[in-house]
This record gives sequence, structure tokens and C-alpha cells, in this order.
Amino acid sequence: MKHTILTIEDYFIRTNFYDLLPLAVEIAGDLGYTQEEMIEAICKVHDKFCQYPPTRNRTAWFSMVFKEKLHEARGDLLSMKARVR
Repeated sequence: MKHTILTIEDYFIRTNFYDLLPLAVEIAGDLGYTQEEMIEAICKVHDKFCQYPPTRNRTAWFSMVFKEKLHEARGDLLSMKARVR
């Protein structure tokens, strides 16, 4: 069985936020988050988008939600790593 390793670009393409990848990289870089945390966060952003899509400014909505989800992603990943140990 062949395993494909997905890149951060792949996640942004699959969630239909590829146009906002440069903004996401800037936000994550400014706040000190890793690509692993960004991948987890974009999945969470997509889930929220499916439930509560933006009604006006998609970019502003994305910026606010992505920051929120980066924090959650870090917590989730740290929790998961602690359980594995």
C-alpha cells in the first residue's frame, strides 16, 4: 500500500483556503506556531466553516478563526503527545 505524505499546501487546497495560505503562514509565523500546528488548525477552521460560514468578509473571518484554532491545535497536540509518553 502506497502512503502519500500531505503537505501544508495540500491541506489548504483540500479545505478550499489555499488563497489564504500566505496570510496563514504570516499569522502562524508572527505567533510562533509550527507547520504541524497549522495543519491541525486549518482542519479545525474548515470544520467551523462548514458549521458557521462567514457572512461578509471571508478574509477577516479566516484571520480571527485561524488564530483561535492555532491555540486549540497547540493544546490538542501537546495533550496528545503527553498521552503517548
